[in-house]
Order: sequence, then C-alpha cells, then structure tokens
Amino acid sequence: MKHLLSIDDLSVDLVQEIFETAADMHDVQTREVKKLPALRGRTVVNMFFEDSTRTRSSFEIAGKWLSADVINISAKGSSASKGESLRDTVLTVCAMGVDGLVIRHPASGAARQVSEWVDASVVNAGDGMHEHPTQALLDAYTLQRRLGSLEGRHVAIIGDLTHSRVFRSNVKLLTKLGAQVTVVAPPTLMPSGIEPWSKEAGFETSYDVDAVLPDADAVMMLRVQRERMSGGYFPSAREYTVGYGLTKDRLALLKPDAPICHPGPMNRGLEIAADAADAAQSVVLEQVSSGLAVRMAVLYHLLAGEEGSA
Repeated sequence: MKHLLSIDDLSVDLVQEIFETAADMHDVQTREVKKLPALRGRTVVNMFFEDSTRTRSSFEIAGKWLSADVINISAKGSSASKGESLRDTVLTVCAMGVDGLVIRHPASGAARQVSEWVDASVVNAGDGMHEHPTQALLDAYTLQRRLGSLEGRHVAIIGDLTHSRVFRSNVKLLTKLGAQVTVVAPPTLMPSGIEPWSKEAGFETSYDVDAVLPDADAVMMLRVQRERMSGGYFPSAREYTVGYGLTKDRLALLKPDAPICHPGPMNRGLEIAADAADAAQSVVLEQVSSGLAVRMAVLYHLLAGEEGSA
C-alpha cells in the first residue's frame, strides 16, 4: 500500500490486516512507555487546511509513538495564507525529504491530486465532502470490537449526509465488511442522486428515524455541519432535534447493547442528547482511543520497511 486516499484502495483482507495491527497498537496505550521503534528515521508531515482536534492530534501522537519525526503545518501560519498554491506548498514540504504526508483539505479530491505530485506516501485525513477513510476504519474497528463480525449486522447512519465525508467512507467500508447499512436524513440533507448509488452499493435509505432505530445493531449519529451550510436546510435547531436527533426518548428505542457512535465534535442537544452521548452503550470515547490505534496501524503499513519506501 503506497497511499490511503479512499476506502476503495482497501481490500477486505487488507482492512483486517490493519485491524489486527491496530489491536497490537491498542495495547501500547496501556504501557508506561508508549514508544515503538517502527518508524525511527521516518518523517511525517501533517498538513491541515481545515480545523481538527481528534484527527490531527491522533495522527501526531500516532507518528510520535512509532518514533517518526512529526511536523504539523496548518493553513494559518503557512505560506498558503499568503496565497501559495497547494501544489507549491506540498512540493516545497516534500523537497525536504518527507516520507509521509497526512493531508486534510476543504477541496474534494485534493488528497488524490497531491499523491500525483509527490513521492511521499499520502494519507487522506478528509477532503471536502468526499471521503475520510481513517475515520471509517476506526468506526468499523470500534464496532467490530464490540459486536464481533460485522457480517449481517444492521448499522444505521443518521444525520447530515449531504455534507458528510464520514458517511461516504463508512457506507463503503461497512458494506464491504458485510454489514447491512441504512442511512437516514431529512429530505434536504439526503444527497441528490443517492438512489442509484444505494442500489449499486447495497445500502438502504430512509427518512424515518423511529422506524429504523429498533432494528439497528449500532447507530452512528453525524454532526450537523452548519459551517458548510449556506441556506436553510431545516427550519430550526429544535425541529431538527425533534425529527432526527437521538433524544432521550429515542434512546429507549435502541437495543440495550447497540453501540452509539459519533465521529465528533458533537453538537449536544442538536443531533445527540447528553443522555445518549453519555449512555453506557455510547462508544464515542472508545472511538477516539481506536482512532489512535488505527492511525498507528495505517502509518505502520504505509511507512515501515520496504513497503513504505518512496
């Protein structure tokens, strides 16, 4: 594996290899000394042109725990804020002998374009409204740890689908792993043209949260991405919560052992109530822990040994 740009880059066997490596990396988090020599001598640059807490910090910690030299670059404070193009920025950085480039960018397709410009291995940490493959990997890894095999399991993905790269990567990965997926959103936040894709990929669509929840083995709530919204996608925050939020009342519709996921950051009181976010079956913090393990595994597979050589 040279790059991780999309879930389409991964076979089922490779996904399971990453999960097996992640399980080993998970154990590192409980050690007193959290360092492995696997990427000693390698240099990883995290280039984030959008705000991030979980993804950026977990990639930074992942690289450091694997003994790589890690550098963080954000749009603000870099030459990009002076008008430098993305191409010139990444070529300048990679001219310094970088081995791995982790990039988040508001333009869909940016990560793939960057991979064509540089020799370094590129990881897509979120590109516009396209994909976020490591988020999908950590979500599936978390669910697999809780539920065992995802074959035949019913996962409901609920919320702002139109603006969600997390939803797109998760649908691809969960169906690849044999899960039954139903996506739920109000009509204004259901992506246009989703019907042909759903038939081809094998997932269901619905506008009725209450009908889907009782049959779900796991539920994934998506953040309402108000920063990407330029118009009125729903009348008010209260109406969205009443229609599509995981409220205290809806929590009772779920199976008692059905994991509740959220990629974060959470809009408490909008798409998810505090009762649900903090419920015993919530795996939100487990997702964060899994995210570190999965990103360590991804960097290891990309950069360790001959396979990771540029």
